Amino acid sequence: MSDFFTLSVLVATAASGIRLATPYLLASLGETVGQRSGVLNLGVDGVMLLSAFFSYWVVLKTGNLWLAVLVGVAVGLVMGLLYGFITVVLNATQGISGIGIYIFGLGLSDLLFRRQVGTPKPVRRLPDVDIPVLSDIPHLGPALFQRNLLTYLAFLLIPTTMFLLGRTTFGLNIRSVGENPSAADSLGVSVRRTRFAAILIANSMAGLAGAALVLQLGIFQPNLTQGMGFIAVALVYFGAWRPIGVMCGALLYGLVNATVLQWKALGIIPVNGSDLAAMAPAVLTILALVVLARRVSAPAALTRPFSRH
Repeated sequence: MSDFFTLSVLVATAASGIRLATPYLLASLGETVGQRSGVLNLGVDGVMLLSAFFSYWVVLKTGNLWLAVLVGVAVGLVMGLLYGFITVVLNATQGISGIGIYIFGLGLSDLLFRRQVGTPKPVRRLPDVDIPVLSDIPHLGPALFQRNLLTYLAFLLIPTTMFLLGRTTFGLNIRSVGENPSAADSLGVSVRRTRFAAILIANSMAGLAGAALVLQLGIFQPNLTQGMGFIAVALVYFGAWRPIGVMCGALLYGLVNATVLQWKALGIIPVNGSDLAAMAPAVLTILALVVLARRVSAPAALTRPFSRH
């Protein structure tokens, strides 16, 4: 255990934790916007899987990383259009619709992978980009300021999301339709249009999260996310529907994952047979949600369809 508490290992663990937190953070920030409008999307994992596959396939065929990112976002946008039509236009139950999106994404990504690729093949990964001066800070610099561009973007989206929700008319509309859609409608706010826009933002960011995941790993395989989308939804609750809280949850989850991986590498816990250790991040999330459940309240109209009477 003493080997873990050396400066070099701790810095490496922190760097790994930030990398692992990136997809969670992107998906959770998007889902925060969606849930603040009153829409819960349990299909985030399916959206991430489909976006991850198409991003991977684009890199495999063209080698163009940034085209792959755009395609991942586009896939998320298309899935957002589908989910928005089902839940906002047709007023279908959000929980069941989200599970349907997840199953669709899981099945289609698996089918496409087996038909188009067959066996996992490595592709180019996103390169790290050093931030001048800051990356030269001893110890902290390499961990914080030698990251790929999508990681930097994820953290830049935190103040952006805060500004969107807290300082713009559109953000006010999102919060109002998530709390009291009838009152918002009486004031001339289009509940359907606002929720549809929030869904598109949320799903586009889930698509970006899927692209970030596969382009950081440099490989795709069936069920690559292994439930990451569901954890991202849980992190919104963990963060009390606030971007800063969501960031803290994503970082905590990423760091716990990185610590478990580092302990395996150091032989502190066995590589095989360490199921209990592998469960640690999920158990931590569940315990945090149990503690926070009584202290925070969800948007009042979350999961409630709206229709004019």
